[in-house]
Amino acid sequence: MPGELVHFLNAAGQKLAGHLEMPANGRPRAFALYAPCFTCGKDVRAAFNICRALAMRGIATLRFDFTGLGASAGDFADTTFSTNIADLVCAARFLEEHYEGPKILVGHSLGGSAVLQAASGIKSCIAVATVAAPANPEHVAGLLGAARTLLDKQGEADVLLAGRKFHFKKAFLDDLKNQQWKDKIHALRKPLLIFHSPVDQTVDISNAAEIFTAALHPKSFVALNNADHLLSKDEDSEYVGVMLAAWASKYLGELGVQPLASPAAEGEVVAHIGPEHYRTDVYAGAHVLVADEPRDVGGTDAGPSPYGYLSSALGACTAITLRMYADRKQWPVEAIIVRLKHEKIHASDCATCETGDGKLDRFEREIELTGKLSGEQRQRLLEIANKCPVHQTLHSEVIIDSRLKD
Repeated sequence: MPGELVHFLNAAGQKLAGHLEMPANGRPRAFALYAPCFTCGKDVRAAFNICRALAMRGIATLRFDFTGLGASAGDFADTTFSTNIADLVCAARFLEEHYEGPKILVGHSLGGSAVLQAASGIKSCIAVATVAAPANPEHVAGLLGAARTLLDKQGEADVLLAGRKFHFKKAFLDDLKNQQWKDKIHALRKPLLIFHSPVDQTVDISNAAEIFTAALHPKSFVALNNADHLLSKDEDSEYVGVMLAAWASKYLGELGVQPLASPAAEGEVVAHIGPEHYRTDVYAGAHVLVADEPRDVGGTDAGPSPYGYLSSALGACTAITLRMYADRKQWPVEAIIVRLKHEKIHASDCATCETGDGKLDRFEREIELTGKLSGEQRQRLLEIANKCPVHQTLHSEVIIDSRLKD
């Protein structure tokens, strides 16, 4: 997905950093605003996956670092839950001034609590979604452990959270106590979607029940089975993004947000990769695919490798060519299964190859034919398999003209 780093000012005039994830064709149907989890930044994996899934379905999403976190300016020790809410309003104003006001607010953990409170101050917002959010923001105080007592006595203290040290002041605790969370949720009067894991060890699922009870309809709940609080498994955060886009479609116009129109013209392939790992979005005409590399070479295994697609192309071409031939001959072929394996071999290990140096590509292709076919028919189909267009391309001289776009 195309994306860009953006900056905007918070209420104190300090520069906050964000990342705007845009649809591949650059024409979003709507904008969303994403608030990350407590002390998390905009680039945590869950935020990246959720915003990417939304962008693939036409919803541009701004994820940003709260004041004093990540690439944003300011001192974290001077922030409170109320300043987080103010940061969200500033982020929404930035979108409104430079693009379009956010229609969907999404928040993870304390970010979820924040979007529930901020929604009333963002006029463009038409729907809200929370992920693993505490009902009462004061729940976060319990994560501070023994440092909470020090905060009350000394007015400030260092707290170790997820292996990182943060400096808190007593004003943070006092602000949490003053939040009228139940009244805010009840007065939300916007469609609400609540994601929560039944096995969340950080924010118990009872919080989801409290939010659901306090909110008015329309409201929905999705259980994230076996997911942890931070959605550390890609499949959990990607699931949230897909479900969120489908739910939002009801509130984003008569036809809703349909799958994103491909940026590739008829007969054209467009491949796009960002700075994160090797996952690549591939658009073949109107069709959307994902390519990646295995985890053992640094990828995320979100899709087949490029060679996996090359083998797939040969397998599909073989099956289609055989089906066409069998249908034309009116032979009783019920099913065709093509199995392929690809490997690199040393040329010296190939007794029938003309090349003697370096490595060669070797495809093993096994074809299974189901139907009452004679031996001659089966042999003829094997010969036809070698005539499929992709097979012929792989054996012919190929010209690839490359150029840089201005």
